[in-house]
Amino acid sequence: MHPMLTTAIKAARTAGNIINRATNDLERLTVGQKGFNDFVSDVDRAAENAIIETLLGAYPNHAILAEESGTQGESEYVWIIDPLDGTTNFLHGLPQYAVSIALQHNGQLTQAVIYDPSRNDLFTASKGKGATLNERRIRVSKRDKLAQALVGTGVPYRDFSFMDRYLAIARELMQKTSGLRRPGSASLDLAYVACGRYDAFFEFGLKPWDIAAGVLLIQEAGGLVTDMDGQEGFMESGDIVTGNPKIFAQLLNVIQSHK
Repeated sequence: MHPMLTTAIKAARTAGNIINRATNDLERLTVGQKGFNDFVSDVDRAAENAIIETLLGAYPNHAILAEESGTQGESEYVWIIDPLDGTTNFLHGLPQYAVSIALQHNGQLTQAVIYDPSRNDLFTASKGKGATLNERRIRVSKRDKLAQALVGTGVPYRDFSFMDRYLAIARELMQKTSGLRRPGSASLDLAYVACGRYDAFFEFGLKPWDIAAGVLLIQEAGGLVTDMDGQEGFMESGDIVTGNPKIFAQLLNVIQSHK
C-alpha cells in the first residue's frame, strides 16, 4: 500500500473516532450556520484539525484544501478534505455520513479514502491500483438497463438556481429507473457507485471536497465520471454524473434531454 494512502487512512480513522464519540452527546454540540441550510459543528472542526495534523505530521510540505479551514500552503501535493460529509444527517442522529480525504498530485487524483465511521466501512483507492472496501477489491455494478438501475442523487438544498432542471430530470428518472435515492452524503454516494450498491449517481453544485475521493474510487472501480455535458469539468463546476459505463450513458442521455 502506498505510504501516503496509509497516512490518509490513519487520518480518516482518527476523525471517525472523534465523530463516533460525539454521537453519544449530540445535544451538547455547538452548531453554527455558514449559510442557508449549511451547518457546521464543533465535530466538523475537531475532525478536520485531527486530519490535517496527521497529514502534515507526515508530510509537512504538502498543501491542504479543506471544507472548514480552506486552503493552506502551496505544493504539487494537495490534500482535499471533507471531515464530515453529511453534517445535517449527523446532527439528527441519522447514521449516513463519512470522512473524505483525497490527494491530488500536479492536478491528478492519486489517493482516496472514504470512511463511514458508523458502519466501520473503509473505501480506498490508489491511482492505477484499483479500489477496495475493507481491503477487498470492488468493481462497479454490471447492470445494463436503466429500468433496473438504482440511481443515487442529491437534491438542491443550498443553491436553487437549477431546481427546475433538477426536478424535470428527477421526474423522468422516477419513471425510468428502479429507484432514486438521496441519503444525504455525496462522498458515500460515490463510494456506493464504486462498489456497485448504486448503478449511477448525479448531483449539481457539489464542492471539490465532496467529490475528490469518490471520483478516484469510481474510476479505479471501472466506472465513468463526467460533468452534465459529458466533459471533464466536474471538479470546477461541482456538477457530476457517474456510473457503470452502460447505465452512465443512459443517465447522461436523460440529463442532457433537459437543458
